[in-house]
Amino acid sequence: MTVPTKAGVTEANIEIKQTTMSMQGFHAKSDFWGQTTLWMLIVMSFVPPIYFSFILGYHPGWGAIAGGLIGYAAFIGIMWFLEPITYYPVLGKSGTYIAFLTGNIANMCLPCSAAAQESIGAEPGTKKAEVAGTLGIAVASLTNIVIIIAVVLSGSYILTIIPQSVQNALQFILPAIYGGVLGQFALKKPLYGLVAFVIGMAVLFAPIFSLIKIVLCVAITIAVVLFIEKSKGGASD
Repeated sequence: MTVPTKAGVTEANIEIKQTTMSMQGFHAKSDFWGQTTLWMLIVMSFVPPIYFSFILGYHPGWGAIAGGLIGYAAFIGIMWFLEPITYYPVLGKSGTYIAFLTGNIANMCLPCSAAAQESIGAEPGTKKAEVAGTLGIAVASLTNIVIIIAVVLSGSYILTIIPQSVQNALQFILPAIYGGVLGQFALKKPLYGLVAFVIGMAVLFAPIFSLIKIVLCVAITIAVVLFIEKSKGGASD
């Protein structure tokens, strides 16, 4: 039973407002808008091929479509399941939705989320870190969209004025980003940074399937760090 207050606000309304402002309410809204926008994106992704196939008459045939789908899924399908699991601890629920909606997870969303958490001193995995990371990803995604639109409209002209030496250096952007993120976290926990570096080098030069190297590196690093933490806990007891 709801009891109206002097201001005409019922206890139920107060409870709903409190729930909405809590992390539970934040996650519920994240689920709704995240799943809604992702489904909208999935549906919109079918618009161009449907237009070319059935409006302009360039349908390649169902055999070619099925063959391409099977070949692509065999090559990259495992990442459809492993990437959300791998990135979730850093991105959080809401950040995961935005990251997979806008793309560029490894080279934009992940570093921006880490930088936002670092700027306010939030510990990874906390509610404060999730909110900060989400805001960082959102701002980075909006900036990325604005820059992409500008580059698409003037990309050819920009490439003509950039020196060739600068263009050759662009291939080092992604390694530099990964190095910066590693250094950012390694300064907090030097031992864990060293562990991650050694495991990363070992996995990189190991003769294993390249698609699983990132996932394998993350899994082994987490396992070793957990083992070290448990060993410290056992020693202190």
